[in-house]
This record gives sequence, structure tokens and C-alpha cells, in this order.
Amino acid sequence: MSASAPSPTAVTWADPARQAAFERWLAPIAQARGLRLDTLQPASADASFRRYLRVQSAQASFIVMDAPPPQEDVRPFVHIAGLIQHAGLHAPEILECDAGQGFLLLSDLGNALYLDQLREASSAQADRLMRDAVQALVRFQQAVDPATLPPYDAALLQRELDLFPDWCVAREFNVTWTDAQRSQWQRVCQLLIDSALAQPTVAVHRDYMPRNLMVADPNPGILDFQDAVRGPITYDVASLLRDAFLSWDEEREIDWAVRYWEQARRVGLPVGEDFGEFWRALEWMGLQRHLKVLGIFCRLKHRDGKARYAQDLPRFFAYATKVALRYRPLQPLLPLIEPLSGATVQAGYTF
Repeated sequence: MSASAPSPTAVTWADPARQAAFERWLAPIAQARGLRLDTLQPASADASFRRYLRVQSAQASFIVMDAPPPQEDVRPFVHIAGLIQHAGLHAPEILECDAGQGFLLLSDLGNALYLDQLREASSAQADRLMRDAVQALVRFQQAVDPATLPPYDAALLQRELDLFPDWCVAREFNVTWTDAQRSQWQRVCQLLIDSALAQPTVAVHRDYMPRNLMVADPNPGILDFQDAVRGPITYDVASLLRDAFLSWDEEREIDWAVRYWEQARRVGLPVGEDFGEFWRALEWMGLQRHLKVLGIFCRLKHRDGKARYAQDLPRFFAYATKVALRYRPLQPLLPLIEPLSGATVQAGYTF
């Protein structure tokens, strides 16, 4: 997950050895491409160990990815960027790559994050941006070959769900579940995993949301795709409509979901003929994601010192509660999450 660009400031390094390696790598590239090293500044932060720097030439600006091994591996990013561009979609171009050291020089898609633009947009402007995102997603699923992507299998789905009891329940709220509660949780997990695995599979961006889309030409520019997998067709639609940092009323969610479903059917994607069933699968898939993100945001706070992500816990509790209330098989989740969501509100968070 990426973050908005900070104000211009000097680039700092926690590891002098990495700084020296970076400067050795960039110096000949700068000379060959006319990059002005005095313009180097932070471009965006990231929830992972990656960070992005912006550097100028006389004609254009560029992005440098700093992804230190062994925490990060840039090879999936390079591979998937190629798949996205081959599909005719807008992703950063890989201009220089040192995969061993985790340094990339990329084309710059600009500063206009979808998230920022949507927060300020009129209803009509927001609708245009979201329609572009829906259209691009249909193209992504239609044209990005999933064959070379890792599977979104039962083991990965379960590992993601395990983040919730480990980091949100136990670490954030200091709650210990009983054996009966753990059994109840695992039954809900199995329902969500079974629903996900029953869906047709496509290329899944895995974080297709306004914070990872840029207002660009052609629109949108697509970022943060390195964790793409081969998995359930509803996953990216759920990510787009029920975002980590921006919520919509359900009428708009359904409108955009219908538009996606109609376009997907028109190009032959396997979404089925019953929109109601598609919507149910989307909601269940979204619940799996939201429980995972609750765990991730708490892990970012407690393990990585990035407490700001916890401010959005109430949004995800609200998403999860709404879906669990709506579907009888998922209602056993409610007594597990209601004590936590109540504690969140008491702690000063707001929905």
C-alpha cells in the first residue's frame, strides 16, 4: 500500500552502506540520462520496506524504487509491470533495473493519486474516475495472463486470515479467545476460503484501490502490483469498492459493481449470469480481505511503528459487521468482532 507524496525534503538513509551502493548505482545512470541528482527527494512512503524517490532531468521526472533485499524482491514488480503494459494498460515503465540490489528507475506517473482526487471530486467527477478504474480492471482481468502468477490458494487465504487473531485480537486488543471461540472463527474462515476457491480465477492485482491508482493519461495509472496472484475474480472489485481509506454508500457500490459485471460479461469474463450471486461472492471475498487488513494494520502499528494505519480500523470493522449481519452462515463472526469494534470506538476512533 502506498501513501501520498510528502513535502519535498532531503533523502535520508538508515544504512550508510546502502546509501553508498545506491549512489554508485545511480551515478552512471544519472550521467547517461541527464538526471539532476540535486533534485532527488522522497516521492512516497510504503507500508512495506520499499520507498520511492523522485528525480528530475531537464525534460522529465523519474521515480527510483529503493527495495532493500532480503526484505524485498523487485523481480515480481518487473515481471508484472511487463504483463500490465503488454495488456495495453498504464503502469510504470522499467528504465533501469538492478534486481540484486533492489534498485529500479521507473517512468513517473505523476502526483495525482486517485484517493486524493476522489476525496475532493464532485459526484460526477468521482463517477468518471471510478468508471475508468472499472474499465481498466476488466481489461486487466481479460488481458493479463495469470499463468505465471502464484496461486491464491487455501494456504495463502488462511495465512492472511490468521493475521486477524494474531495481530488485531491478541496484540491490539489483548484479547485471548477460548477454544470454542477459536473453533467458531475457524468455521467462518473455512466458509470464506471455500467461497473464494469456488470462484473462477483471473489475474488479481491484490491491492486494486484508489491509493494505488493514479489520475493519468491514459487513465488510470496502476501502481503497487508486485503481489499479484492468480485468484478469485471478485477480489479486485471488492478492493476497489470497499476501500481501506475511502467509503461509499452501498447504492454507489452496487452501481459500479453492476457496471463492472456488465462489462465483464460483454468481453467473456466468467462472472456468471446472476448478479445477485456475483454480489454475494464479492461481499464474502471482501470480508476475507477486510479481516486480513485489520490484522495487517495492527501489525504495521505494533511491529513496524506505523501507528497511523490503526486510525482506519473502524472502517474495516464496519465493513465486516455489515457483511456478517447480512448472511446467516457468517453471523457467528459477530460475537467475535463486536467486543473489539466497541473498544475501538471507546478508544477515540470514529466511523
